[in-house]
Order: sequence, then C-alpha cells, then structure tokens
Amino acid sequence: MRKALHNMNPSVKFLLITVCMFTMAFYFDPWTPLVFWGGVLVLQILFSQISWKKWLLFMLPFFVTAIGYFWTTLVFSEDQSGPVIWSLWNVNITEAQLNHAMSLSFRVLAFSSLSLMFALTTNPVTFVMSLMQQLKLSPKIAYGIMVGYQFLPVLKDEFVQIGQAHRLRGVGLEKNAIQRLLGMRSVLIPMLAGAVRKAERAAFAMEARGFTGERRSSYFQVISIGKVDFIIVALFLLVLVLSCTNKFWLG
Repeated sequence: MRKALHNMNPSVKFLLITVCMFTMAFYFDPWTPLVFWGGVLVLQILFSQISWKKWLLFMLPFFVTAIGYFWTTLVFSEDQSGPVIWSLWNVNITEAQLNHAMSLSFRVLAFSSLSLMFALTTNPVTFVMSLMQQLKLSPKIAYGIMVGYQFLPVLKDEFVQIGQAHRLRGVGLEKNAIQRLLGMRSVLIPMLAGAVRKAERAAFAMEARGFTGERRSSYFQVISIGKVDFIIVALFLLVLVLSCTNKFWLG
C-alpha cells in the first residue's frame, strides 16, 4: 500500500483532488484547511513513496507564499472587527484579521500540497491515457499533449546546445540581467523554428501510421479503476468530512 497513490487511476485522483479543493474554497475559518492539510500529509506518508527532501524543496516557494499572504492580510486587512489582540508598530491586530490571515495561509498550503502530491505520484502519459479512457478526452488533444510532453527533454537539450554554440562564437556574454534577457531572443527564435519543424515531422509520422484522430475501441495501455482507487477515495473523503465538521467534534 506504500505505492497506492502512485498506482491510483490518474483520472480518479484528478477528480478527487478537484472535489477537495472546490470544497475547501467555501470554508473561511482557519482550522478547517489546517485539519485537512494535516490529514493529507498523513495519507501521503502512508500511501506514497515521495522523497521528503524533494517535497520540502518543491514546497518551499509555497511556504514563502503562505507567509506573505499571512503578513499582508494581517497588516492590510479591512476587516478589523472583534477584539484587538495586540498592536504591532501602531497597527492594531484584531481577532478577525488573524483568523482571515491564517485561513488564507492554510488554504495555500493545503491546495499546494494536493497539487504537488498529484504531480509527484502521477505519470503524465498514463494521465493522458486515462483522460481518454475514463473522461473521454478527444484523441487529437490527448496524443498532441503526449507528443508535446515527449519533446520537452529534446527542447531542453536543444536550448543548452544553442547557448553553448553562441558562447563559442562570443555571443551571449552580456554582463547585466537586462542584456541577458534581451539576448534570449537569439536563442528562442531558432528554438521556435526547430519546434515547428519537429511538430511537422511528428504530424507526418502520425499520419503515415494511420492516425486520423478517431476514437478507437482498443488502446496500447488500458487504464482501469480498481479496489485501491475506492479505498483512497474513501479515505480522502473521510478526511474531508472530518475537516469540514471539525467545529463539532472539537467543540
């Protein structure tokens, strides 16, 4: 079960995360997203093999964003109702401001953790195949996305090669950030031309192999919905219900 999230049907996982995010968007108290975030982290520990070093590295920008939301909402919020908790540099911090700031920060952490969990436990190609089979996505769109995804490493290598070729010719040795930004045009234009040529070759190759964009009855990879999917969905919905009713069971 340690890889249950990795083996879960991607479309079911996508719909589950969408429902959780949509539900959390309607709760404005600070404790509901906090309890939900804690539950998501527990399920992630139990049912995934995500490296926590990688997780912390990817979550770092979201932690910074949450702190920024907390600080700006705490200081600049217009809702100053309720008792004053403390004064900070001649700014009165009320209970309503604190609750609002905490609510925004915890929702950012909850949403970002869900999104990151989906990204780290889902294979993009499997996800697109699942969208075709379970959610009936058009094959033209689906295979176009897959081809584009497969070309990403190629474009990255091409970007490095063009940069190295320019440096060998003395191009792209600008000193400040503005000059480097303007110099990116000399790299992006040949990359755009190369991408157009690759897309044209891929289109010709798919057409030569009989791809017409029509939906077929069989797939090279069959994505099914199994028992693990129902277990994970039930656990996440349980955490969601407990989070949304925390005011009752916490008193």
